[in-house]
Amino acid sequence: MDRVPITPRGYEALKKELTQLVSVERPLVIKAIEEARAHGDLSENAEFEAAKERQAFIEARANELKFKLGNADIIDPDKLPRDRAVFASRVLLANVDTGEEVEYQLVGPDESDIKEGRISVASPLGRAIIGRRPGDEIVLEAPAGKRTYELVEIR
Repeated sequence: MDRVPITPRGYEALKKELTQLVSVERPLVIKAIEEARAHGDLSENAEFEAAKERQAFIEARANELKFKLGNADIIDPDKLPRDRAVFASRVLLANVDTGEEVEYQLVGPDESDIKEGRISVASPLGRAIIGRRPGDEIVLEAPAGKRTYELVEIR
């Protein structure tokens, strides 16, 4: 299995979610199952079915998080080259047509949050930015039409 790049912030967020699932959510759902069982006939017990479905979700997500954490390759943004855009880089882009500037950090799919300025390296824009250098032009075919950016700076 290949290692999966992740920022320290993203790694900590996955660890926090796993801890929440295992130490808070799992005990709550076990208690809910026990309480639903106490109501008797399980064949027509909606509370029991809902609790079992929640338990299955929690266990699946916990296993997924353990796998991701076990295969994580933590990339420290402070130790990255500044001459080209790579995973975890912070880039400043300028829209060639409007002059509007936006800053993004290139992250993995589990960390992406456009509102926080984190875009996935797997997204169309993320793929277009990777490997580029300051001064390079980036052309993105968007649903609303073609957009052209200049990579102003790698921070």
